[in-house]
Amino acid sequence: MDAFLQKVTEINGVLNSFIWGVPGLVLLIGTGILLTLLTKVFQISHVGHWFKNTVGTLFGKDGASKKRDKKAISQFQALCTALAATVGTGNIAGVAAAIVVGGPGAVFWMWVAAFFGMMTNYSENVLGIFFRRRNKNGEWSGGAMYYLKDGLGKKKGFKTIASVLAVLFACFAILASFGIGNMGQVNKITLNLQSAFFENTDLGTLGGVPVLGLIIGVALMILGGLIIIGGLQRIASFAERVVPFMAITYVIGALGVMFLNIENVGAMFAAIFRFAFTTRAATGGVVGTVFLAMTQGFKRGVFSNEAGLGSSVMVHSSSDVKEPVRQGMWGIFEVFFDTMIVCTMTAIVVLSSGYIDLATGNPTVAKLDDSTLVSRVFGDTFGVAGEWFIAIAMLLFAFTTVLGWSQYGSKAVEYLFGTKGVKVYKVIFVVMIISGAVMTSSLAWDISDTFNGFMMVPNLIGVVAMCPLVVKITKNYVDRKIKKKDVSPLLSYDPEIQKEMEQKEEG
Repeated sequence: MDAFLQKVTEINGVLNSFIWGVPGLVLLIGTGILLTLLTKVFQISHVGHWFKNTVGTLFGKDGASKKRDKKAISQFQALCTALAATVGTGNIAGVAAAIVVGGPGAVFWMWVAAFFGMMTNYSENVLGIFFRRRNKNGEWSGGAMYYLKDGLGKKKGFKTIASVLAVLFACFAILASFGIGNMGQVNKITLNLQSAFFENTDLGTLGGVPVLGLIIGVALMILGGLIIIGGLQRIASFAERVVPFMAITYVIGALGVMFLNIENVGAMFAAIFRFAFTTRAATGGVVGTVFLAMTQGFKRGVFSNEAGLGSSVMVHSSSDVKEPVRQGMWGIFEVFFDTMIVCTMTAIVVLSSGYIDLATGNPTVAKLDDSTLVSRVFGDTFGVAGEWFIAIAMLLFAFTTVLGWSQYGSKAVEYLFGTKGVKVYKVIFVVMIISGAVMTSSLAWDISDTFNGFMMVPNLIGVVAMCPLVVKITKNYVDRKIKKKDVSPLLSYDPEIQKEMEQKEEG
């Protein structure tokens, strides 16, 4: 058995290195560059418009936070649910790891990945809304599965391969939801709670299972079950309240660290740009190359905001929005907020702390633990309250990620097995929360990480193949809404849905 597991580990290591290595990152960043050019740098050329029509609509009487369809969720709820899944432990421990391994320059390349990722996420959401349809319960269903089957599949000679790619994407999404979206997050929650609040507590074991971990797992399972079993409406309602609070609180805490280390801020930003293009001196026998900084920044940026994986589009497609481009703009904001704001705050905490030598770009402490680095900095700055703050932040970040991924998995199951299969999936998903709290082996999570990465392959094939359609829909929207031309709208691939959307008031 050990030999078999060792072989599985080796095979998964090769596959993971490939999909999250240079080939996968080139595919992801390359797609973002292509879409940025084809849409004439929409994220910059129309920055005022997309900002005004996303967060700028939240405070109006009929803004994006208002729900107009009982079977759907509001545009803001869709954003918060998507952010619930993307703003996770990767925004804290992941960014710290990128800096420790790749140096300060990794932050610059993380920004680059986010800049181009904005248009990848935009395009996914445009296609998601355009190809969505209502299920038997009257709810919207959309995602890469649908724009592969009904978009790519309509092209001559692509019907069979598009159907296969759609099924593969759904399978990868389900498998990843149990690992990265569930057990991996719960395990991080358990470890952080034990470290911050129960470091000297030993309740023994029960059948070889740590009792403390079991108690935490059961508590999370009950809480998660109450929300997840309630469906998307309950998940979105919870996310709408928790995500803005946790993100804003974390940003404020990070700014507090920055201001208390204000003398390092100038050198910090200088180091970010300098080491993005220059090689760091060898440390521990390893040379910190520009290539290393670039790959770490790209990888952590993509891993954090998930642009290109086709995951968040499954939630965005459930919005009550009428215009595909309108939800696409929320996708731009999602990547902007996740990476440009939250991840940058973590980078500021790490780089202004003194644990990274801003002159050499290398850690000042031997064998620096990137997984606890942010907690360590907050502890140095605010005492034990700082460590508690990060433990609670990790709890909220990771738990909301579990909720968001439960919806991704549900939509993938719905595509493969129908709405009845979703009920069975949710029960299994909730029960699996306990496993994450007590498991110690990382193999299951490593495999699910690979499946998470594999989601990008069929998704990006679909996005690239249909980029002319994205450009066409975008031009149609710009002509109508910005240039005020009298042209017919492009709202759906389905004539009946197109007619329904035209009859509704502007969302």
